[in-house]
Amino acid sequence: MALATLGVVVPGIVAIYEFVVKGRKRLGYRVQMDTTATDVVETVHAGALRELQRDDVPIDDPTLVLLRIENNGATNIDTRDYAVLDDDRVGIRVRFPGRQVVGMVVTELSDDYLRPSFQDGSGLAVRGDVIELPKVPLNRAAHYKVLAALERAGGNGSDPGIFPAPVVIGGIKGGVRGGRIQETQSRTGTPKRAMALVGFLVLLVVAQLVVFLRSDTGAPLDCATGRIRITGSTAFEPIARQAASAYRDACPGASFDLDMRGSGEGLLALNKAASADVIAFSDGEKPDGMPALLPRPIAFFLFTLIAHPDAGVRDLTLDQVRALYRGEITNWNQVGGADVPVRLISRNPGSGTRNAFQRRVLAGVREPGSNSDDCRNRDPGTPAGVVRCARDSTEDVLGAVADTPGALGYSELGAAGGRDDLTIVRISGHPATVTEADHGAYPFWETEYGYTHGEPPAQSLTASFLRYLTNQVGADILRAHGNRPCAELANPALCHPT
Repeated sequence: MALATLGVVVPGIVAIYEFVVKGRKRLGYRVQMDTTATDVVETVHAGALRELQRDDVPIDDPTLVLLRIENNGATNIDTRDYAVLDDDRVGIRVRFPGRQVVGMVVTELSDDYLRPSFQDGSGLAVRGDVIELPKVPLNRAAHYKVLAALERAGGNGSDPGIFPAPVVIGGIKGGVRGGRIQETQSRTGTPKRAMALVGFLVLLVVAQLVVFLRSDTGAPLDCATGRIRITGSTAFEPIARQAASAYRDACPGASFDLDMRGSGEGLLALNKAASADVIAFSDGEKPDGMPALLPRPIAFFLFTLIAHPDAGVRDLTLDQVRALYRGEITNWNQVGGADVPVRLISRNPGSGTRNAFQRRVLAGVREPGSNSDDCRNRDPGTPAGVVRCARDSTEDVLGAVADTPGALGYSELGAAGGRDDLTIVRISGHPATVTEADHGAYPFWETEYGYTHGEPPAQSLTASFLRYLTNQVGADILRAHGNRPCAELANPALCHPT
């Protein structure tokens, strides 16, 4: 009885610490360097550092500061989380008492998706002794650094190279310690309290294991056994594979066969199988004629336009996108890009991603058919016009766009975001973020559904895995891929923007 009580109380305390105290949103900063750029020992190696100037005037008592801004909490930080007025583009202000900022660069982005957050109009600015930083969305452990060059402010009489520490002003809503941005430290060792807690938990786990081996203990709560088949959207495939692997690790009696062939084919396969042991994931709702298939909203799913880097475009208006797919724009220089022919790479008919693109971006207009097999040249006998080709899967589209000069395509955001051989293209200036889509500014999104043939039994692996996706670790996996679980929206049943 005492061991069972400990088994409940101690993990409960740990859970409270991890998810209520430590696991709340945390915004941190770290001053990694604050040093004089003056040659105090007068070596012969100072070189260009001896000639630091501003507008051809030598800098007075120059200093260099390297500042790291990071998400050191357990949940993602969105632009709406910053504790500033909605119309304030600035999320963090860094003041340097006794100094003036003479130059500043943003450097060492942890992820390339952070780059658009610092473009013109983002809120990034220098004002005298203050650097203003924009409201940057930061996933867990994401960070960026700011390198600033400063000089002594006029009339400051302190010793050379000695200045007060920078003052970092900022915060997030609902964060730890009132939400204020916290100074962090680089730790290489393990805290003694953590080691003691780990040691105690190890002993407790060993004791529970002994009890477990001597008793007929059942499977963990909500763990189901059996084998199911998962099919449908190739855009959802990375999430489905990761979630299935995580579920299998937690529940060894479960097995999954993944056969992702596109939303349309997946729904047809489910309808034909008429089995409770099949789940079909679809980008958007099923077509008519499948009354036995029941939907479960899974996620608010984001898609993005992608271009080959040599096209020279990072932003297209909706009208330009529609003109491109009507074939009215044949060269990227017609929209301010490079002098490169336009080549359009799409998904095959039946793809949920293609249906979402036609419905949300092309205003319901169907894409013209393909006229090319290699995505570079029109096939013989096809009329003149823009080169168009189609591919079976998200990965095939990503690879074709990356390999084809002048190519434009579309895909699920999470699959495209981690590649450096593609350019993510904004639509009418709006990036593919949940915030932009939820406010109605970004149009290319869709509700991801998990379809079953009838209502699966509550204790079945099918029902358990769907619950896992929407309410448990699977929800974290969805967020990690840039999507929002439906349960977190204002209307989970519809899973549409507010």
